[in-house]
Amino acid sequence: MSSYNIPVGPIHVVLEEPIYFNLQVEGETVIGVEINAGHVHRGIEFLTMQRNYYQNLTLTERVCSLCSNNHPFTYCMAVEKLAGIEVPVRGEYLRSLADEIKRIASHLFNIGLHPHIIGFDSMFMHAMEIRETMQDLKEIVFGNRMNISVNTIGGVRYNIDDEQAKYILKTVNDLKKPLVDLAKMIKSSASIRRRCEGVGVLTKEQAIKYGVIGPVARGSGVPYDVRVDNPYAAYDKIKVNPVVEQNGDVYSRLLVRIGEVFESIRIVEELLRTLPDGPTEYPYIPDISVGEAIAKSEAPRGELIYYVRSNGTDIPERIKWRVPTYQNWGALDVMMPGCKIADIPVIVGSIDPCISCTER
Repeated sequence: MSSYNIPVGPIHVVLEEPIYFNLQVEGETVIGVEINAGHVHRGIEFLTMQRNYYQNLTLTERVCSLCSNNHPFTYCMAVEKLAGIEVPVRGEYLRSLADEIKRIASHLFNIGLHPHIIGFDSMFMHAMEIRETMQDLKEIVFGNRMNISVNTIGGVRYNIDDEQAKYILKTVNDLKKPLVDLAKMIKSSASIRRRCEGVGVLTKEQAIKYGVIGPVARGSGVPYDVRVDNPYAAYDKIKVNPVVEQNGDVYSRLLVRIGEVFESIRIVEELLRTLPDGPTEYPYIPDISVGEAIAKSEAPRGELIYYVRSNGTDIPERIKWRVPTYQNWGALDVMMPGCKIADIPVIVGSIDPCISCTER
């Protein structure tokens, strides 16, 4: 059978963001893939070295929308290491609370994306309706639905009172039943299982070899989670149970994200039950000493790493970050060969890629 190339992208069915795939195909079967990125380079990394440390809080939050909170969160942790700042315990709890709320909303978006890709739009709209509850929660508590702007160097910019805590607890509790119903529908849907089970398989050995992270790794039986293996903020005081599946296919990665939504709800409840009193941020603007530091967090897509180098001025000498998608999209070289052309959008969607994060 003769082979030929199929160009997919840079505008295509999986993402609103542009990325180009050059696929080698025999008949309907993919035998190779080449990724061509760089279509949305915005120069944000360069811009961070033209602005002071506090201006970069706003800039880093605009690297990405779905995981926008993790960028300034991780950036702040790196700067705090440079400045020798100890964040107040209540501030650490409130950081983790905002992080888990964003994680729930991000995962629900990807959970809804899977049925949308295969043409099951009624289930997509059902998932997005559930997610809308979290969007409303973010707007009421933080004042915005996407860029919630809670982090600052030395803590957080927001606080919650008893009434707001009760509102958050009631909202996530009310979310449980529709989430259980959604999970049952997904697990019992022949259409979803037929299109996702056994598709885009990444074995545990391959996952380790390619260094994948986040739900992609945990869907292949690799239990790595920064919140557990290198705890930060309040995660050394709150138990986190990594959600792990063993089959390494699209369906396993979907189940991991569903499980993590329930786990994040449990973490939110525990954070609010044990929320300590006290200040929420460092009492004064610190001096950033000469040096370099690295910090990392568990973003919805996996491990996010920030590097910051200071020369003693109020403008950083170098900031660099590595995002989860950069690690995960390399594994498409393994996931795609052997699949059918119609499986390509499903497989790409299963790694939940963020092109704006990766190319910044």
